[in-house]
Amino acid sequence: MTTRPWAHRLSVTAVSVAALAATAAPADAATTSGTAATVDYATWQKDCQTVMDQALPYLQQRIAAATPGEKQAIVFDIDNTSLETDFGFRYPQPANKPVLNVAEYAQEHGVSLFFVTARPGIIAAPTEYNLEYDGYDVSGLYVRGLSDLFKNVAAYKTAQRVGIENKGYTIIANIGNSATDLSGGHAEKTFKLPDYDGQLS
Repeated sequence: MTTRPWAHRLSVTAVSVAALAATAAPADAATTSGTAATVDYATWQKDCQTVMDQALPYLQQRIAAATPGEKQAIVFDIDNTSLETDFGFRYPQPANKPVLNVAEYAQEHGVSLFFVTARPGIIAAPTEYNLEYDGYDVSGLYVRGLSDLFKNVAAYKTAQRVGIENKGYTIIANIGNSATDLSGGHAEKTFKLPDYDGQLS
């Protein structure tokens, strides 16, 4: 029996979307895995906005101070940073609005946006579509290949930032919600969103 190429692509896409949906937690984070989480969506959004209220003035100043020919970039984590992963079980996942607002300012002023995530490579295509659907201009998406799954996450993410710098970019900010997103240097400034002691992925 002959397999049509479009049928194969359709089945791969369906598997990828199913895998992406599996990365999202139930809508009520307070009941995830039966843990006694104390954070609700409104609190999380308020706390994210507080961090982005610090990030935006810095970025406005740093972008304005760009040297001639400087290629500025921001690196973002994805889950519960760029996207509202733990607060909605659907696809496309909605953008985390406080972060999206900062990203839109940056991209409107010529800053490239890179996304470094621990998500596996099988969901790279639907992840990139989700980000662009929500309004992010994706200059690069870094997902874990098979060999990366066995590496320390912080070391993996640091290596991706080094790779971005090796392409001639100055990483003026790194934004994430976990220590593994931000440790290892290779960014002028870091901004940590809340994860409530690991309650959010």
